[in-house]
Amino acid sequence: MSNDSLSSVRRALEVLRALGEGHPLRVQDVAEIVDKEKSQVSRTLKVLAEEGFVERDAESMEYRLGWEIFALAQAAGDHALNREAPSVLRSLVRETGEAAYLTMLAGSAAVTVLTERPGRALQAQEWIGRAAPLNCTSSGRALLLGLPDEEVVSLLAVHPDPLPGAGHAPHSVQEVLDRLKKERVTGHVVAVEEYEPGLAAVAAPVLDFRGATVAAINVSGPLFRLPPEAIASVTEAVTEAAACLSKVLGSG
Repeated sequence: MSNDSLSSVRRALEVLRALGEGHPLRVQDVAEIVDKEKSQVSRTLKVLAEEGFVERDAESMEYRLGWEIFALAQAAGDHALNREAPSVLRSLVRETGEAAYLTMLAGSAAVTVLTERPGRALQAQEWIGRAAPLNCTSSGRALLLGLPDEEVVSLLAVHPDPLPGAGHAPHSVQEVLDRLKKERVTGHVVAVEEYEPGLAAVAAPVLDFRGATVAAINVSGPLFRLPPEAIASVTEAVTEAAACLSKVLGSG
């Protein structure tokens, strides 16, 4: 490989690391962080976007990590989360009878990186590899539980006003903060008909050895299979599964 090719690879890695800090960035912001010319960084981001490693918001022109990064992370078999999560999710599916998901924060959205599903004909929509809102999904708010309010506000600022979601969703930043204040006390999130009508979901955060949220586990299904009287048992199962994965990562 030529020196120019090696330089391009290193530049791409530096750009990905800069975006890996978690905040959406414009080309100029990335160029300043990696200390490279804006034109070089722009070309690098274009190639990374074409390959799915980064995504650009059409309105803000800001870049964030793309779904391909998380697909690669899932394939890293030596990573404890990826190694242990499948069995934890399968156990959760057996216990609840509903689909179970592992979700991570990607820029200002929640991206599902792993799913286990029961043999039911009627399932919640498949979201693996796709971005979902943070405000109106159980996994999205579970990923926000450990963040300070100012960071939550920053993440939600990229969305239009009002925020997305069905009738029961929090549609303003303040409403999200009010929900999070209560959900931080319980350590889990219940979202009933917030993302879409007829869908119920429960999520809990997965913590690493620093106590930082690295993922969320959630179970979702149609409301007629997850009525209010079933939520308590599903919540217990989800929080226990999240605690199991957290322990693997050294939390607590």
